[in-house]
Amino acid sequence: MKNVDTNISDSEWEVMRFVWTLDNAYANQIIDQLKTKKNWSESTIKTLMRRLVQKGLLKTKKDGRRFIYTPTVSQVEMMHKAASELLNKMCDMHKGEVILELLKESPISKGDLVKMTQEIDQKKAAAPDKVPCNCLKNGSTIC
Repeated sequence: MKNVDTNISDSEWEVMRFVWTLDNAYANQIIDQLKTKKNWSESTIKTLMRRLVQKGLLKTKKDGRRFIYTPTVSQVEMMHKAASELLNKMCDMHKGEVILELLKESPISKGDLVKMTQEIDQKKAAAPDKVPCNCLKNGSTIC
């Protein structure tokens, strides 16, 4: 991932989700959308946008008297990074169970399910019978 600060707040995620959806957005579009959706003040939204630019996640370009905001990283890149950071904090032994629960709860397209099935089939060949716990120094079968 590019040289950006990917540690963002829930509010910054909301701004990014809107910009990702449009691929690029004028400042007034972002402000109008989030004032309606979140009931945030204009100054709060501008602060969030400024922080995202400072973090390198959004770039701005002047278009006449208006500014266009464009994401510098994709939504999938950011989602993967956030999910990986969370999973890296968890016990290896239980990650499969967590991923299974996420699969059950998440809306997923048929195309993505086909890709997941292919990935599972590939991983199955080299998968251990049991993933050891990585919480203790020497590993364990009990967690």
